[in-house]
Amino acid sequence: MADTSINVLTYNIHKGFSTSNLRFILHDIKNLLQHIDADVVFLQEIQGERDISRNRFDDWHNNSQFEFLADEVWQHHAYGKNAIYKSGHHGNAILSKYPFIEWENIDISIMRSASRSLLHGVIQVPESEERIHIICVHMGLFELERERQLATLSKRINAHVPFDEALIIAGDFNDWRGRAERYLHQELGIKEVFKNTKGNYARTFPAWLPILSMDRIYYRGFDVVDCTCLYGKPWSRLSDHAPLLANLKLI
Repeated sequence: MADTSINVLTYNIHKGFSTSNLRFILHDIKNLLQHIDADVVFLQEIQGERDISRNRFDDWHNNSQFEFLADEVWQHHAYGKNAIYKSGHHGNAILSKYPFIEWENIDISIMRSASRSLLHGVIQVPESEERIHIICVHMGLFELERERQLATLSKRINAHVPFDEALIIAGDFNDWRGRAERYLHQELGIKEVFKNTKGNYARTFPAWLPILSMDRIYYRGFDVVDCTCLYGKPWSRLSDHAPLLANLKLI
């Protein structure tokens, strides 16, 4: 068990478009993600369906974005809708090299105009009998909204994640004021990768000149081997968020 480690990456892909929404850049994202070859990939703002774009872009894919990105690298994936509109829907997705034992999408929307959810899965690494809980999140833009969503996340963990089972929570927290610390670290003993190893959260937004710490990777039941924020080109030409990458070893 002590030798089991996994590479995890979290990335808000801005629905596969550049920040200006003028360039369709999902093919570039796919190439980069496959080059990194993380074991588990947490994705936010990923489209499950978008009919209108098929007529606008010649290189538009024929399946959902998470299936297109997963291709032959990540054979297992889960998707949870956040926002539903006339032309389709988008939400969170998890791509995994390891099979899901189970997964569930939990609605944490506070406002009708801003649908949000937690995508909670359980995987099992073949060389380990230990279950690993993985939760992909995308929190709201307003502080009161996030406070209630963090409280829901905390209750979900208390109710569904035994303390002796490993846990990774990753995604776009929109938490530039660092309020998640009270719910996750102080109350549940969950640490954030960059805060715990480097002293500060990684700055991920906007990708071309990162100022705000919006994206996080939290963990429990692991040691951090390494972590990095993927700044600069080519990432700064893609989504408005920079991805985070971490290597975690089970303890």
